[in-house]
Amino acid sequence: MLLLIIALATLAGAAYFAFDAATYPAQERRAVVRRAADYGRFKQATAVERERFTERALTPLLENLAQLVLRANPKASVEAVDARLLASGLAQRLTATTFLAIKGAGTIAGGLIGLVIGNILFVPILAVLGYKAPDFAVGQVAKRRRRQLNIDLPDALDLLAVSVEAGHGFDGAIMKLIEHMEGPLAEEFALTLGEMRVGQTRSDALKNLATRTDLPEMSSFTRAIIQADQLGISLGRILRIQAADSRHKRQAAAEEKAMKAPIKMLFPTAIFIFPVIFVVVLAPAFLNIGDVF
Repeated sequence: MLLLIIALATLAGAAYFAFDAATYPAQERRAVVRRAADYGRFKQATAVERERFTERALTPLLENLAQLVLRANPKASVEAVDARLLASGLAQRLTATTFLAIKGAGTIAGGLIGLVIGNILFVPILAVLGYKAPDFAVGQVAKRRRRQLNIDLPDALDLLAVSVEAGHGFDGAIMKLIEHMEGPLAEEFALTLGEMRVGQTRSDALKNLATRTDLPEMSSFTRAIIQADQLGISLGRILRIQAADSRHKRQAAAEEKAMKAPIKMLFPTAIFIFPVIFVVVLAPAFLNIGDVF
């Protein structure tokens, strides 16, 4: 019973860490508003009194769990985790340390649940499941994000081409895209525009965009824009070509999925539908044969 309580407490802690990371931006905004409202009232408060509970207690715990995971898996690194979180769009809500801590808490909770169940074989199985579950969740988020980026990219390139042909510069065209589009692609272009505004060159910002999204179409687009800048080629024409190529690839991918659909439907049909049809069609015949004999 004690082990069950410990396992449930560990799972609750992991859930709390995940929820705290997901709501961190909103918490920061509320904290800023509170500080602005209370400014001048509590000047005599000490630094310890102002320090958040998470900074005093939870942050060291997260760091310790993350270090345990890194020591247990030498192949893991903070840089690799940061890259995965960046590709999934979770980097602004979830730090690498918090993600590694969630994996460590899941591993401990899985092992404790295996002990509670009483079967020693379940301990490593559930521990591995607890360790791999955050990776699986982040991977699924990254796949959905990549799929959405592929869907939105042709429309975004069309909007960029129209804006450039209407007389806007490339930065202004990106601003128009951010204003008229929503979703992960608009967020990525907003981040790229922010990088250019803080002093990065256009080529470096576009290379970072291609690295973050990790899409062949985006890499082709960024290379074309960089070459157009270097050679003085019209951006509008390049964007039109890139948009047409991206749309063609999206259509080819949709046709490929449509051709795979009948094959995917074959197995569920053979397993679940054909037996029922056989029962409905042949059962009366077998009953009639039984009555005859």
